[in-house]
Amino acid sequence: MRAAALVGTLSVLLKDAQLCGSPLPGQHLSPGCILRRRTASKGKGEGQQPLEEMETLVFLFSFSALGVLYAMNTTPEFQEPYVILEIGVAVLVIVFVFYYLITRGNPPKDFLFFVFAEFCFTCVIDLTSALEYDSIISGFMDFYQKTGEPYLGSAYAIMMCYWDGIAHFILYLMMISRITDRRAYRTLGLFWAGSLCANMSVFITGIVAGKYGSEIRPAFWLNFLFLLMPVLGAVTLFTRPKDRPLIGGYNAQHAQTMKLIWRPLDLILVVLLLAAMAFTILRGLVALDSPLEACSIYLSQYEPYLKDPVGYPKVMMLHLLFYGLPLLGAFVYGLLKPGCTWMSDWTTFFAGAIIQCQWSHIGGSLHRHTTTPFRIPNDVFWTVLGANLLYAAVPVMVAVRVHSNPYFFLKIAPFPGQTGLPNSEEKDTKYKEK
Repeated sequence: MRAAALVGTLSVLLKDAQLCGSPLPGQHLSPGCILRRRTASKGKGEGQQPLEEMETLVFLFSFSALGVLYAMNTTPEFQEPYVILEIGVAVLVIVFVFYYLITRGNPPKDFLFFVFAEFCFTCVIDLTSALEYDSIISGFMDFYQKTGEPYLGSAYAIMMCYWDGIAHFILYLMMISRITDRRAYRTLGLFWAGSLCANMSVFITGIVAGKYGSEIRPAFWLNFLFLLMPVLGAVTLFTRPKDRPLIGGYNAQHAQTMKLIWRPLDLILVVLLLAAMAFTILRGLVALDSPLEACSIYLSQYEPYLKDPVGYPKVMMLHLLFYGLPLLGAFVYGLLKPGCTWMSDWTTFFAGAIIQCQWSHIGGSLHRHTTTPFRIPNDVFWTVLGANLLYAAVPVMVAVRVHSNPYFFLKIAPFPGQTGLPNSEEKDTKYKEK
């Protein structure tokens, strides 16, 4: 029976991981097991260094998800709604146990390693879903489109799956590499946390509030795990000590004495942030069905996609109105008021959120699964597209500005009696690469 075959395959993976620790006499180890033993022994011989090439192993193992999907797609017994939920939970548990067993000889110091490794597995599933809905591949997820999560066929969800299957997958592998090499990844982590928090909060709310609210199946509840983990990750990363010092010397003191008019780049960013705030308010009011004439004109002549019955565009505009707008205002304050050390973290977090949102929003409005009445009108196509791209770019430009030249955002704490430090790099604040 194929059910037995699937369970047997996963059992072999666990058995192989266990044998890596203590093989019996005469037993032959798989190539992957030999690689893990070799890297682990090398680590032990060098003062317990982390496992090397772990990101390669995670990358390759993640594609075993295709085997699970194929087995489920060709086995009718696996296609019942509650069975899909049960198999989903079981596979997630088995993947976690697999990574726990192969790293137990030299475990990673950061528990988020297991989160990233687990989510790499699901990235392959999301990418497969998007490719199958776009008719690029077939034979893996026909069953899931019917009895699993039918809302994944909406244009917004397809673009969301592309983002998760490509952008998040790359981020996970980069962060796994940094964790195993004992290097800092706080900036990457905050960017990921902002991206996935925005991703899942809009996705889950849009399902319930949109036209798919009556088609919720048991597999829907798995999505809360993917909302909980980035929230936990964000809290963990925000509370960790920063990789960079927060106190500056002469250069910071000099930068903070300059008025905004003498900082042309910051002046441009403030203007762009104010424009982004106005754009956020306009689209938020449109989502709230405001009777203002400007809202009616914008909805009918520029972005009718905001009223797509799938619900995701409306939910996203409300998220940006109630959560994004205060952050945009805070960034304006941070560019005006020196010493706002929180700017580096929150600009990174929000940059990840806004890029993910705008990718799914722009892509969804252009996708063929979006019906013609809700697409961008041809006569204003480039205007709307340019406005949305600029809206996504502004928070990213602010984050780059804060990280590339952070003196304005540092605290200044001179020694008693000190009037300043020589303007030299050797005696000023040093910065580590994140």
